[in-house]
Amino acid sequence: MPFPQQDPRPFSRTGIETLNLNQFGVYGLFRQAQWIYVGKGDIRQRLLDHLNGDNPCIISHAPTYFVAEVTPNADQRERQLIQELQPICNQRVG
Repeated sequence: MPFPQQDPRPFSRTGIETLNLNQFGVYGLFRQAQWIYVGKGDIRQRLLDHLNGDNPCIISHAPTYFVAEVTPNADQRERQLIQELQPICNQRVG
């Protein structure tokens, strides 16, 4: 099952800072119809880390939007979303 229906937010400092602090769950970064990355953790903090360049793959694919889901089962949900959406920066080589 994909992310719950929601309006995507811009992957920008302004867009990210609209999130409440200390919300844990999963998030997805995308550009047009291409999923770039799915991650988990403190949603606001992780998105700010990515915006600041902590993952070269994410930066090279220049996501424009994100969606998020607060959930207590972040590990399981992240695996499910990665398998379903096949984001390009979550692909393991080898």
